[in-house]
Amino acid sequence: MDEAGSCASGGGFRPGVDSLDEPPNSRIFLVISKYTPESVLRERFSPFGEIQDIWVVRDKHTKESKGIAFVKFARSSQACRAMEEMHGRCLGPNDTKPIKVFIAQSRSSGSHRDVEDEELTRIFVMIPKSYTEEDLREKFKVYGDIEYCSIIKNKVTGESKGLGYVRYLKPSQAAQAIENCDRSFRAILAEPKNKASESSEQDYYNNMRQETLGHEPRVNMFPFGEQQPEFSSFEKNDNRGQEAISKRLSVVSRVPFTEEQLFSIFDIVPGLEYCEVQRDPYSNYGHGVVQYFNVASAIYAKYKLHGFQYPPGNRIGVSFIDDGSNATDLLRKMATQMVAAQLASMVWNNPSQQQFLQFGGSSGSQLPQIQTDVVLPSCKKKAPPETPVKERLFIVFNPHPLPLDVLEDIFCRFGNLIEVYLVSGKNVGYAKYADRISANDAITTLHGKILNGVRLKVMLADSPREESNKRQRTY
Repeated sequence: MDEAGSCASGGGFRPGVDSLDEPPNSRIFLVISKYTPESVLRERFSPFGEIQDIWVVRDKHTKESKGIAFVKFARSSQACRAMEEMHGRCLGPNDTKPIKVFIAQSRSSGSHRDVEDEELTRIFVMIPKSYTEEDLREKFKVYGDIEYCSIIKNKVTGESKGLGYVRYLKPSQAAQAIENCDRSFRAILAEPKNKASESSEQDYYNNMRQETLGHEPRVNMFPFGEQQPEFSSFEKNDNRGQEAISKRLSVVSRVPFTEEQLFSIFDIVPGLEYCEVQRDPYSNYGHGVVQYFNVASAIYAKYKLHGFQYPPGNRIGVSFIDDGSNATDLLRKMATQMVAAQLASMVWNNPSQQQFLQFGGSSGSQLPQIQTDVVLPSCKKKAPPETPVKERLFIVFNPHPLPLDVLEDIFCRFGNLIEVYLVSGKNVGYAKYADRISANDAITTLHGKILNGVRLKVMLADSPREESNKRQRTY
């Protein structure tokens, strides 16, 4: 049905194209008798909520009703409840044929949707990472009967990603949840799990990765060296003092984007951990979640990319997601990590400074303490240098190596450390252990973790026996 090509009803106005889906899913599509007047529609549907417009589709030439009408409500929940209550009902004693009621097709949906459509009953929410499925159910059960709740978890660690789904039995219940839940949940309708023409969320992300931003180098996409006028005007309205701070960001755009595009934009700022796109079936808006390894990167990305125009003429909105973290503690860690990383970089780029930092110049101060979210064991004594090597670990640093004394402090905590050293001019190093269990504990605890602003990769290197059989280097 091409709505744009139809004629508006007499006595009423054709809703503007821009307001048809505001709010999303607030319009119902009716199949009625050609003889049903607008007054009857208003009488039967007004009990469900505020009606903003009724449009009876008429023939362009004869002006007779085509037996099709649209009713625009002020809220999505009102339209959904009208669909649930009136679908299959007769409008009056003289109408023996039951009417059909659907949620009207929007610019982003492919067809009209009915009561059974999963698109209208499953919502996608952002939640604190500490939430369990029972917590999620308890929070959202006030809006209606819940069929199931699920939390998205990291496949490797099993930890919550701070994202979840809630499936209701009725569309009106899901709409009520979206309209009335706390705004921090950022609830929207979820993508259907099983749909022939569209894949599930994860498949959608994977399929759309082939769409890229273009062939220009990423470094030219955002000239960070210059202050852009659109940022200056955009940031003046930010209430920064009242805003929660976290490592997670919400991204909203009037133009939909793919996960590849979102990654390309936010990967410009170092420290990107992951990003996910959640397409909103309600509209053409783009929604995404971005998470960084540290709060410093998230703060920089927020204030640098909030209001950025991509594509030209479309500003993206970037805001922090309140994950319950203590803002003061995060800022303290950020400052400490930045200072520690800066010192480590200075040591690496200028080895002559290492002795000064190690002994603190004339004051005898120590290096900054280890800053990390990892729970480290207490310090243990090193094994004697002549102890046989039972396991050797290979360490990769990003973006630069840690100072040698910091490395020793970290790796000796697992016991039986013989030696830890760096490869000159490379972002790699080795740790030698006199016990395999200690080495494995170091891998389990440190691999993929960030310490003093540096991400570590810790893995097994060649075994001591293989090492001894290799020809020794003569340089």
